[in-house]
Amino acid sequence: MRISTIKKCGLLMMISTLVLSACQSKDEADFTPDKALHFASKQTNRLLAVAVKADKIPRTIDAKGDMHWTHDGFDWTEGFFPGSCWYLFEYTNNKKWQEAAEHFQQKFEDHRLLPYYHDLGFVFNCSYGNGYRLTGNEHYKQMLIDAGNTLLGRFNPNVGCIRSWDVDKGWQSKRGWEFPVIIDNMMNLELLFELSDITGDAKYAQVAISHADVTMKNHFRNDMSSYHVIDYDSITGEVRNRHTAQGFAHESEWARGQAWGIYGYTLCYRYTKNPKYLKQAEKIADYIINHPDLPADGIPYWDYDAPQIPNEPRDASAAAITASAMLELHTYSQKDYFTEARRIIESLASDNYTAKHGQNHNFILKHSVGSIPHNNEIDVPLNYADYYYIEALLRLKNTEEKQTMNIAQSN
Repeated sequence: MRISTIKKCGLLMMISTLVLSACQSKDEADFTPDKALHFASKQTNRLLAVAVKADKIPRTIDAKGDMHWTHDGFDWTEGFFPGSCWYLFEYTNNKKWQEAAEHFQQKFEDHRLLPYYHDLGFVFNCSYGNGYRLTGNEHYKQMLIDAGNTLLGRFNPNVGCIRSWDVDKGWQSKRGWEFPVIIDNMMNLELLFELSDITGDAKYAQVAISHADVTMKNHFRNDMSSYHVIDYDSITGEVRNRHTAQGFAHESEWARGQAWGIYGYTLCYRYTKNPKYLKQAEKIADYIINHPDLPADGIPYWDYDAPQIPNEPRDASAAAITASAMLELHTYSQKDYFTEARRIIESLASDNYTAKHGQNHNFILKHSVGSIPHNNEIDVPLNYADYYYIEALLRLKNTEEKQTMNIAQSN
């Protein structure tokens, strides 16, 4: 790139930052978690009405600007909308949200027995897991156990990991992989840890720990950025390839992948209290916070190495996941991750990323990215962006209430 072009891009970025800061100042001054949660409840209520009428689970908006529902078969995002309903039930105590969550999660109940998908943790922990946490319903507990047992069937002791994708069909079959493991899979470990807690059977946590340890060894570069896909030899456990599927390039830093990493190792510390997981989460968080290509508002581009920065799509989903993870990490760490998490949430709550009431097909957040290499879900709302945003708001509200209580008690 010519120097004049670099200077021009730098000037454009500076102007964009100044304009963005001016636009956000009023939003940030008015922001509170309760205001944002109140809006989330109102907006999702409109989305719920549309979903009930269609009797389908909303996922995103398609290329034509129409509602795109989850697939009739297994869809890795199908647990997020009922999960959002459970979170709004937790916030409002309105039974309407419980009834909605129960209705929509029942639609994929049979998927707990499908052995072809690693996303069972995502799907069932976000839906039935939240439901069990809030209600203690024994049926939900059994759904979680069934899903966890199915997930264990994808564990290979030679590799020490849960296989992410089958490679005998679809686009995955064209990559030459044998036993691919993606960084996203760290999120499925929460279901396994939780199952050991609620059943007393250590086998679930043992698999989760093995997966976390092998991933820590092989997925991360020296700077603590993460590869997306590690392909293993299923017999020897040796690494065959370090690739990407949804990032810009094999050696690039796919933004949502970095978010999955910090969230995954934070939850590993929650359940094990092993300091190596806390240290890993802190290193990933520090890498994100200090990244030279992280925009001023804390909402990353879809890949930190995308070639046309600053003219690349942002990924609000990666930001929401990161903020939620950092809020939990802050409760364990001696470092301050609260400040950065709140800054990200304030940005997400601004008009730049939060839709106007009744717009955006009634999703809360704008400007997320599914997979640019697959030309799929680019600069659209996503149900998992909303899920982790609501989760982050609830965590922020709880953290600030505890801080206020501690100050009051100290006085």
